Amino acid sequence: MADKKLTSEEKRRIALDRAAELRSRIDDYLKVKDKIYTGFDLQEQIRQRKKRILEVLGGTEENWNDWKWQIANRIKDTKTLRKIFDFSDEQAKVIDQVGEKFRWAISPYYASLMEPAENDPIWLQSIPSGAELTDTCGVDDPMGEEFTSPAPAITRRYPDRLIINVTNQCAMYCRHCQRRRNIGEVDTHKPKQVLEEALDYIRANPEIRDVLVTGGDALMLSDKLLDWLLGELNKIEHVEIKRLGTRTLVTLPQRITPELCAVIEKYPPIYINTQFNHPREVTPEVAKACDMLIKAGAVLGNQAVLLKNVNNDPHVMKKLNHELLKVRIRPYYIFHAKQVTGTSHFITSVDEGMEIMEKLRGYTSGLAIPTYIINAPNGYGKTPVLPQYILENKGNEVKMRTWEKRVMDYKVKH
Repeated sequence: MADKKLTSEEKRRIALDRAAELRSRIDDYLKVKDKIYTGFDLQEQIRQRKKRILEVLGGTEENWNDWKWQIANRIKDTKTLRKIFDFSDEQAKVIDQVGEKFRWAISPYYASLMEPAENDPIWLQSIPSGAELTDTCGVDDPMGEEFTSPAPAITRRYPDRLIINVTNQCAMYCRHCQRRRNIGEVDTHKPKQVLEEALDYIRANPEIRDVLVTGGDALMLSDKLLDWLLGELNKIEHVEIKRLGTRTLVTLPQRITPELCAVIEKYPPIYINTQFNHPREVTPEVAKACDMLIKAGAVLGNQAVLLKNVNNDPHVMKKLNHELLKVRIRPYYIFHAKQVTGTSHFITSVDEGMEIMEKLRGYTSGLAIPTYIINAPNGYGKTPVLPQYILENKGNEVKMRTWEKRVMDYKVKH
């Protein structure tokens, strides 16, 4: 192609042929992408559900925009749920049975995004399924967090970073939650004394440069308590960055208030990791919340969980990542779902995750390609899982395959 004997017209023809070939690579996605709906696409349906939810809960538009009202009015019983959605007595019975063992609650906002169908990706993440009671494969603590806690509220699995678990509360209780063993029946924040002990551990270990505040959901803390905790971390010289783990951007974007953003703005750099799993979760409310956080200096990343019947489809995952970039959230990880008690019905094969990665690399921009991760059992950390692109390695000479599966030799010349 680089032969200078070719005319300009011939070179242009080669380029046009290649462009046509490249477009054909994504024909399958182009045929379906407009049928993979986002929260922006379904605004009329969401508005109608919102209206019904407010009628049932006796709320106003002002209430809807108040995150504390949303938390106080989480839907957590089938009687209330059936006033909003039409589903059978049998379904209600199953939800009640599962609820006796595994707590559930859903924010009114997130409920407005879902349809009462067994294959609805929002419903599946929110509402108990009978499969939770028949699971024989899961374990309560697949990450071995009980054995990686050298101080109260601390989880440490890596040399230079750790987690502070500050609460068991979330805006809703996802059915695939990795810490469902901690949910209990009462929402509880860690006492300030426990958080002080966690801070003392960090102060005493100067190799810790990165602290993730999570739970539960870090943004369930009050602005005042969060301000204090971030301020204390900010005073520790060797702590370079603070991270907040939250799903409120997905399930309760009303939590992102000017007051919260004022706290975040005080303590840069702050990275916020959230968990969007489907394009329908990306709404105008989400875009507004992201805009506020970014203006406050936060850096936003997404950690999707690969879930059967929710997003284990290359086209759905690609559309999700594109939608996230549009609201300025960087796709960071795709986690292979952990084998937690009661969640085996969400578990996919590793091959499905690999197929998704194959259909991202080269087929879309690098910004839209997260890292596919399997968490090693017993708390031994995140392990990236990648398709094999290096077929043979002789040091300065490798045989590789491209994203189009072209096999080529590559030599390093000195």
